[in-house]
Parts: sequence; C-alpha cells; structure tokens
Amino acid sequence: MKLRRLCIEQFRQFREPLQIEDFAPGVNLFVGPNESGKSTVVRAIRAAFFERCKSSSVEDLLPWGDSSASPSVTLEFDWQGERWKLAKRFLKQKRCDLEIDGRRFSGEEAEDRLADLMGYHFSGRGASKAEHWGIPGLLWIEQGMGQDIQSSVQYAGDYLKSVLGESLGEVASSAGDALIARVEQEWLKLVTAKKHSPTGEYADVLNDREVCRTRLDALNAEIDGYREQVDRLADLRSQLIADVGRPWESSRAQAAQAAAHLAEVQGWRQAQQQDGQTLQQMEASRQLCLDQLDAFVRQKDELAERDRTVERAVASVQDQEARQPVLQACLKDAQDAYEAAEAVFGRARQHERRVLLRHSLQRLERDQDGVQDRLKRSRALLEQLRLQRSELQTLRMDAASLKRLRSLIQEGSQLDVMQQSLATRLRFDLQPERHLDLGSDVLEGQGERLLLEPTDLELPGLGRLQILPGGQDLPDLARRRQAAQAAVQECLAELRVTDLLQAEAVAERRNTLQGDIRHAETMLKTLAPEGVESLVAQQAKSLADLQAARADLAALPAADGDDALPVASVAEVGRDMAREALKAAEGAAAGGEQDLNLARQALTSARAESQRLGDLLRSSDRQAQEKALNLRLIEQNAQMVSLQDAIDGRRAQIDAAHPDILEQDVQRLNASADAQESAAERRRQDLAGLQGRLEALGAAGLEEQQAECAQRFQYLDRRCTELEQRSAALGLLLELLQSRRQALTLRIQAPLQRHLQHYLQLLFGRSNLTVDENLVPETLVRGERDTESRTDYESLSFGAREQMGLISRLAYADLLQEAGRPTLIILDDALVHSDATRLSQMKRILFDAGQRHQILLFSCHPDNWRDLGVAAVEMESLKRSVR
Repeated sequence: MKLRRLCIEQFRQFREPLQIEDFAPGVNLFVGPNESGKSTVVRAIRAAFFERCKSSSVEDLLPWGDSSASPSVTLEFDWQGERWKLAKRFLKQKRCDLEIDGRRFSGEEAEDRLADLMGYHFSGRGASKAEHWGIPGLLWIEQGMGQDIQSSVQYAGDYLKSVLGESLGEVASSAGDALIARVEQEWLKLVTAKKHSPTGEYADVLNDREVCRTRLDALNAEIDGYREQVDRLADLRSQLIADVGRPWESSRAQAAQAAAHLAEVQGWRQAQQQDGQTLQQMEASRQLCLDQLDAFVRQKDELAERDRTVERAVASVQDQEARQPVLQACLKDAQDAYEAAEAVFGRARQHERRVLLRHSLQRLERDQDGVQDRLKRSRALLEQLRLQRSELQTLRMDAASLKRLRSLIQEGSQLDVMQQSLATRLRFDLQPERHLDLGSDVLEGQGERLLLEPTDLELPGLGRLQILPGGQDLPDLARRRQAAQAAVQECLAELRVTDLLQAEAVAERRNTLQGDIRHAETMLKTLAPEGVESLVAQQAKSLADLQAARADLAALPAADGDDALPVASVAEVGRDMAREALKAAEGAAAGGEQDLNLARQALTSARAESQRLGDLLRSSDRQAQEKALNLRLIEQNAQMVSLQDAIDGRRAQIDAAHPDILEQDVQRLNASADAQESAAERRRQDLAGLQGRLEALGAAGLEEQQAECAQRFQYLDRRCTELEQRSAALGLLLELLQSRRQALTLRIQAPLQRHLQHYLQLLFGRSNLTVDENLVPETLVRGERDTESRTDYESLSFGAREQMGLISRLAYADLLQEAGRPTLIILDDALVHSDATRLSQMKRILFDAGQRHQILLFSCHPDNWRDLGVAAVEMESLKRSVR
C-alpha cells in the first residue's frame, strides 16, 4: 500500500485546505514545532479510516472556535495495481465516497470495504477506540505510546494469527492439549488459577482443620480458666469485707471543697479577660494615632523632595532654551538647499505626475464612497452613545474613569508637544504691498506659520503650490491629537466635570460604565479608530484631495523647455541628498523643541504639585488635627499604664491560687470516689456471676470434650497432607506438559521470530526477543549462552521499550506484507527517549524498513533526523502554501 495524496479541510487548526502530494514510497519525514499541525495530520488519517462518517462523537475534529464547520479528509493510495480514492466528510455534511479504479462505493459499504482491507472494525456506538483499530492500531504509533505494545497486539491478535496460517486454538485442540486441559482441570479442583491458593475439597479440609484446632485451643483455655476462677472467688470474698466502711465518701467531701475554691478563681479570670480586651482596644487606638502622625512626617519629607524636583526642572528648561538658536540656523540652511533641489526635480517629474494623477483620481473616488458610508454609520453610533451616557449621569465616578481622564489629558499634552515640534514651518518675507493666499489665510510682510495639514499656496501669476506636511507622519499625529482632544472633552462631558481637579473631588461617587456603552464604543472604534471627527476630516481631506487632483491635472503646464533639465533620476538623487540633510536638520530642531516643551511641561507640573502639597501642610486644619492627635496619644498612654497595673496584680493572685491544680484536684477526687464505689459494685456482681459459672462448668464435662476434639484434629491433619501432595504432583505434571506445548508454539511463530531477529541484529547484535503464545513480546535475551542476560519486556527502560515496540511493529509489518496484506506505518514523535547511539541504530532500522514499507514519520526534533537519508518536509511550508 502506497499513500499518494492527502487533503484536509476545516479540520482542527486547518480551516483552509491543506494538501500533501508526492509521498515517497519509503520513509516520509515531516518536521515542525509543537502546535504546527503534525498530530492534526495523523488524526485526519485515523479519522478517515476509523470513524464512521455518520458518527456524532467526533467534535474534536472541528476547527477551533467554529462549530458550523464540516471537517473533511481526502486521500488516495495504490494497492495491488489499483488506485483507491477515499473522500470523507463529518458532522454537518456527513458523507463517505470510495472509488477503486472507476468502481464507486458510498456510506457504510465503502467504510466496510476499507475495514476488510486494512484489518480493523468499527465501534458499534460512539467514537472509535483502541480495541477497534486492529492492524492499523498496531502499525500506527500515537504520540507517547510507542512503548505500549501489549494492548495493540492483543487487539490485532486475530488478524496476526490468521497470517501465521494456524491459530493457537488449533494447537490447543490436539490430543496433547486435551491431556493438559484434563490435568489442569484436576489441579484447579485443588488450587486457584492465579495465586495457586487452596480451593474445593482441599480448602474445605484446611478450613475444617483450622476450626478443629481453634476448638481444641478453646477447650484447653476453658479448663485453665476454670481453675483460675476458683482462685478469683476467694479473693472477691475477702475484698467485700473491706467495702462495708464506704471509704469513697471521704474523697467526695474533699472534692466539694476544691470546687468551691475553683469557682472563686474563675471569677477572677473573667475580670482579667475583660480588662485584657479593653487594653487591646486601647492599644489599637494608640497605634492608629501613631500611624497618622507618621503619615504627617512623610508628607513633610515629600514636600522637600518636590521642591528639589522644581529646581532640577528649572535647570533643564534653561539648558534647552540655550540650544534653540543654533538648531534654527542649521534648519534654515538645509531648507534653502532642499527648496532649490526640489524645484529642479519637480519639473523633471511633471510628465510622471500627470500619469499618476489619473490613477489617483480613480482611487480617491473609491475612497470617498467608503468614507461616506463609514461616517454615516459612525454618526448613528455616536447618537446611540450620547443617549446611553445621558442615562448614567447620576451614577458615581469610579477610579477607572478618573484614571482614564488623567491618561487622556497626559496623552493630549504629549501630542501637543510632539505636533508643535514636528509641524511644517513656513517662514515668509514678502515685499511691501505684496501678499500670498495660504488657504484661507493672507500672508503679508514677514512671519511664520505652522502647517498641520495639506494647504494650497496661491502664487499670483504663476499658479498654486500644494504644501503637504511631512516630518515623522504628521498627518497621523494630527489625527491622533484631534482624537485625543475629542476623547478628553468627551470624557469630561461624560463625567459632568470641567477639569481634573473637580473630577478628583467626585471620583469616589462614580461607578464603572455599563457594558452596553463599552460595546457601542468598540463598534465605533472599529468604524472610526481615530474618532468620528477624524473620519469627517478624512472625508473632507479625501474630497479636497479629489478636487485638488482634478485641478492639478488640468493645471499642469505643457512640457516645454524640459530638455535642458537633468533626467528625473539624476534630479531625484540631488533632491534626496538635500532632503536627507533637511530631515536631519528638522529632526535635530524638532527634537530640541520637543525637549524644551517637555522640560517646560515638567517644570509646570512640578511647581503645581509642590504648591498643592505645601498648601495642605500649612493649613490650619492640618495643624489642629496634629495637635489633637498628640494630646489623645498622651491620654491613652496614661490609661494603658493604669489598666496594665491592675491586670498584673490580678494575674499574680490567680497564679498563686493555681487554678489548673484545683481543676485537677476536683477531677482526681471525684474520679477516685467513683472508681472506689464502682469497684465495690463490680466485686459484688462478679462474686454472684462467678459462683454461677463455676457451677455450670463443673457440670459440662470439659475434659471429655477436649479428648474428642483432639482425635478429630489428627484425622484432618492427615487428610490435608494427602491433598497437598496431590496438588504438588498435578502442578508439576501441568508445568511439564505446558513446556512441551510452548515448544510447538515456538515452531509456529518462527516466521515472526525471523523478522524480529533481522531487526534485533541491527540494534543489539547477538540478541533475541521471545513472544508469548498471543504473539506479545515477552523477554529480551542478550549475549552468548554462557553469559546471556534475560530481561522482561516490562522491566526494560522506557527508551528500550519504545525501541522494542517499534522493532516489533516493523516485524509484524514484514509478516503482513509476506501474507499479501497492505501495510502503512505512521510514527508520531517516536523514539524521543532514545540516546544518540541507540537513535543512530534505529535510523538504520527505519531506513531498512523503508525499502519494503511506506513510513510516515512526524517529529518536532528535526536535528535528530538529519542523517535519516530522506528530505524533511516542513509543516510551516505546507501551511504557507495554503495561505
């Protein structure tokens, strides 16, 4: 059997079709990290064969998070000169189609044909399990299950035995096995099958003997007890004479005196406990005063630190202001050089621009339609949000709202600084009575403008220049600033406050907004990530760009006199060099101005914080509060000293009384009195009962019963010896007969042993792996006859069992192939517990098996298989081909 093609779709992590073709006839190595889809491919092959298409127990095949999918698997393979094509779909569109060289089958008929071919059967109900997998379950190793061979062989046992040509049932039906069965039957009448414990007549005789021994021991004990009870009767009569004086009454009187003294001490203890609780409360109150005074001291230290922060901020502002003139002079020189180079390059690209404008017109028209639709939906969401927020005006503000407001104000301040430092600066020096139109602004004389968005500059008699602000993504920064300002105003409106100080005053009276507002804001963020105002600006900009492009295309002058100019590429190089110089100068100037603005902002913030804390510490309320705390602390200290003295005096009084000893005295004296009285009563009862028992025992004839029981015990002991000897003889005979049958079984298993021996020679040299009568690996024998070592399969290390399990499966595959049965070997992360030496030998074995079988090897350790002799297929490359 040779797999040719595999296609998986809507299957676990593969939502899109994943197709694998060009399978090699021998070893196929697929590598990739964890979660790359290796086990998913193996699961798809298993599902294609093992699961009924109509099964509802395969929800694990669904793509992650998609319950409406219909997992499908398509595979093609060759068998005995025919091409088999299987297409199976699960859950939503259940279907199974099988095509064999033009012959078509579907449903259960197709599935049953595959099961007959491969040697497995389906589950009667529910998902397929290991006991249903037969031959494929033996040859297809799941991840981490390579060492588990016993159950796989057991489930495939019937198929393997049929390949051998004779079943063990036929061997057992011979005359020799009939004798074994008869001997075993007779032996099992005496012992159990598993633990060889006595059973039947043997167990009954053993039990009767034990009962008889127990009865005999009991009679002997009764005779000895009778003699002891006679002596006990004399002792009881002498003790009853002493009980006439009631000695326990004296102990009860002493116990009453000790109880009265103990009650007085308990009153002292209750008063002590009450005073202790009062002292603890006073200590807690005193500690609270100390904590408040410590907080006042820390605030004074914080004020000194803030004053030092103001001094450092002043020095930083002065340093930044000193750098500005030098940076501006460098920027002016770079701008002049760039403008000259840009003019030359602009004329060279007029023809190119004419073509680009035509394409731009088409793109801008599409953008305009899309922006209008998003704007309409965004405005509807804004109206919805407005209505929802009005319903929450009466709720109290929470910490999250205050934190959000602070964050938005800080973000807006940072964006203001960044925008001012990165905006395009237009400086002008016009002749008297001359002016220029800059958008809606008229420029006259000398001055400077900050351009934050595209602006048209009208040149009388020459045309129009469109100035597009550049820098470090200034349009995006402007949109972010506009969105940040809108967010701050929106947040203030939501909280019904005018500034941050007022918001802090009502912060504890607000709660978090409800989920429906967050949902609407999420939808609005999806439609207008930078705010509706930004979307409006984007629509206006798109329309302006569309109109400007049309005007630019119509206003482009004819290409006259351009022959004397350099080619566009040469002019572009000159322009780029000048632009890089300008960018460097702009970056330096912008960085210097941004640093200056940040330093000024830090100075303002530091002064405000210092002023706020200073006003708080100098307030009359604070001073009065601190004075009151000190007076309260002095009063509490005096009260605590007085109360502690009372507690100490009472503790000494209680300790001197020893209450624990008093409690023990009461218990001891009462217990002594009770014990004395109870003992006297028991002696009276024992005397009466003992007299009756002695009279009954004297009439029972204990010596005669003891003689009869001894005779019965001797008979049972002889019978036990006879049955024990019979059991040992039958067990020995059964062992000899079974060893003879094992020799016959080994001759029948010779083909499997031959294939096992082939692989074992490559791994261990001189070695042999025995299998039991059910074809399950049993014992590994290594070395020469005189020095050989035997190790049970289950006693091998995990790595060795994994290697033996794989070798056994390859031997089974060779046996199946010789019998004309299809074989396909799948190894999912096998041999991960093998050391380097063993792994190298196992690679030789796999390569050798690949000459006879098709093997699919999946591994997350590609370095371990570089010398396997085949090219590895990367799972990531298969997934990229899907995308």
